[in-house]
Amino acid sequence: MSEKGLKAANANIEAYGIKNSVVNWNLSPKELADIAVEKGQAKLADNGAISVNTGEFTGRSPKDRFIVMDELTKDSVWWGDINIAFDAEKFDKLYDKVTDYLSGKEIYARDAYACADPRYRMNIRVINEYSWSNMFAYNMFLRPTEEEIKNFDPEWTVINAPGFMADPAVDGTRQHNFAILSFTRKTIIIGGTGYTGEIKKGIFSALNFILPHQKNVLSMHCSANVGEDGDTAVFFGLSGTGKTTLSADPNRRLIGDDEHGWSDDSVFNFEGGCYAKVIDLSAEKEPDIFNAIKPGALLENVCFIGDTNEVDYTSSEITENTRVSYPLDHINNTQDPSIGDKPKNIFFLTADAFGVLPPISKLTPGQAAFHFISGYTAKVAGTEAGITEPKMAFSACFGAPFMPLHPTRYAEMLSAKMQEAGVNVWLVNTGWSGGPYGIGNRMSLKHTRAMITAALNGELDNVEYTEHAVFGLNMPNSCPNVPSEVLHPRNTWESKEAYDKKANELSIAFNKNFEKFAESANEEILAGAPNVTQNA
Repeated sequence: MSEKGLKAANANIEAYGIKNSVVNWNLSPKELADIAVEKGQAKLADNGAISVNTGEFTGRSPKDRFIVMDELTKDSVWWGDINIAFDAEKFDKLYDKVTDYLSGKEIYARDAYACADPRYRMNIRVINEYSWSNMFAYNMFLRPTEEEIKNFDPEWTVINAPGFMADPAVDGTRQHNFAILSFTRKTIIIGGTGYTGEIKKGIFSALNFILPHQKNVLSMHCSANVGEDGDTAVFFGLSGTGKTTLSADPNRRLIGDDEHGWSDDSVFNFEGGCYAKVIDLSAEKEPDIFNAIKPGALLENVCFIGDTNEVDYTSSEITENTRVSYPLDHINNTQDPSIGDKPKNIFFLTADAFGVLPPISKLTPGQAAFHFISGYTAKVAGTEAGITEPKMAFSACFGAPFMPLHPTRYAEMLSAKMQEAGVNVWLVNTGWSGGPYGIGNRMSLKHTRAMITAALNGELDNVEYTEHAVFGLNMPNSCPNVPSEVLHPRNTWESKEAYDKKANELSIAFNKNFEKFAESANEEILAGAPNVTQNA
């Protein structure tokens, strides 16, 4: 950047209330990585990536994510314990505290954008306290050309200060960390946490309000890829269900691994990179992700083998939620630009630790809407502190923490788009078979891939199906390259009575969870619910 351009850019920073700072604008990943290593904030791994420890927080803190309630949001946001209201005046005061904290420091600013479809592009300016946080923004958002940066006009701003601690008694936060969105000011402030995922999920939350509410675009917490014939597939799923792994298919081009929009004629990536879990990562199991970890990649909260700089991907000493971010171009088989046609197949991924749900089943439109609103998976021992046995988890739209509107708004949009596109919807259980966690076995990744491939190739279109007695799901009786005995979960259990009891328990949990949505659901959606067998 020229001296004249630098002065103008620094004047832009002062417009945010940040004074007398040394601002590093749009540095390259190597420059940012070198600074992090030189400052002792990162370690260089033997694969060329840098590794950082995000500190106290190694994951998002949903209870500390707020939305400012004002004229723009008060009647449109679905307020509650997910979308927690924050006072506008307190936001303004806290904003001033954060910018005052960054004043006089060496900071890092980046111009980027979200949404690969130019019709919905959102220009973003990210201002970071740490160089490695700015490197994350480079990796995860889409990158403007040098020419575009010259006349860059940001629509939204993210101000990220991990070292700033709020005073809950004064600032209105729950504790010292926070991530707060103001739709009126088009600003996100993040403090007290170094976890980089708060940056990308802040913008995702903003898009989840703006695109469906104002642009008639369905925003989705999903991965997506495209086949040689141009057929798009979308994969919904909560953390740990295989969303990133299953969309990274050597025979299909990756559109993106986490956040997408579905317009009238396209599916497009919001992001310019991937943010993948790396716990137990290996070149054999997930070669695309493993090989993407090279110079320019940012590892988080991993451990090393002894005193070496070789990453120990098996270690969960810091957290189970070890991560890596990298630009999409670190993967060879990607769609450029990150846009595909309307989907032909949608997969809802669930890791059912109770071993009840079929490994693959075809959904009716009503069942699809029901399961989308439910957003079911199960957490197992070791994934979170305090979990010692399988725990049911329901997250509306497979991403409730990021959805400002009522879940039925997204479900209705999904139903309308599915019916218009004539899309096939599949429920895929990547969890347990032959019994619950601790008794049964985890579903074979090889078999799951084979089932998804068969669905994509149309090989499940003309096979015979059997209806699940409790959930009403249509289960194929055969599938290429998959033993037929695993396709019907009840047959894999030693005790059929134990299976029936567990299936009934799970169906009761589904229906109880859905009670809070039932008033807003139509008859077709309600008909997609499982049946409860009282004498099971």
